[in-house]
Amino acid sequence: MRILISYPIGLIFGVGISISGMANPAKVLNFFDVAGTWDPSLGFIMGCALIVTFIGYRYVLKRPAPYLSTGLQLPTRRDLDLHLIGGSAVFGVGWGIAGFRPGGVPPAIGTFRTEVLIFVAALLSGIVAYKLLQTAIANRAQAHA
Repeated sequence: MRILISYPIGLIFGVGISISGMANPAKVLNFFDVAGTWDPSLGFIMGCALIVTFIGYRYVLKRPAPYLSTGLQLPTRRDLDLHLIGGSAVFGVGWGIAGFRPGGVPPAIGTFRTEVLIFVAALLSGIVAYKLLQTAIANRAQAHA
């Protein structure tokens, strides 16, 4: 049942991303270009998303359990570490340079535009490079322990 519910939710998300223009890198880059062709509409979109999220979490957190699961899986850590700050910085810089964010890419993949495919290749390469680096660091730490 969960997998069947995932498809319409993903479809709604993808349509929303496409309609809002967040799959269009020019719209995203114009939002960041405050000294040039600034387009504030992306701020409105993000503000609306925050409102929906705020209301949704208020509703969900009052329930004893989700509809399709036995319990909520909420993060317990609240500390800021190098991984969180570094990952956020890389995410923001990548979004500002490319105009894409990972959530906006799946709806854009169907366009087969070159910049989308390059972004996906770079994203996957970054994930693989990070995993390899983490493995090398862990192996090095074990060797010196």
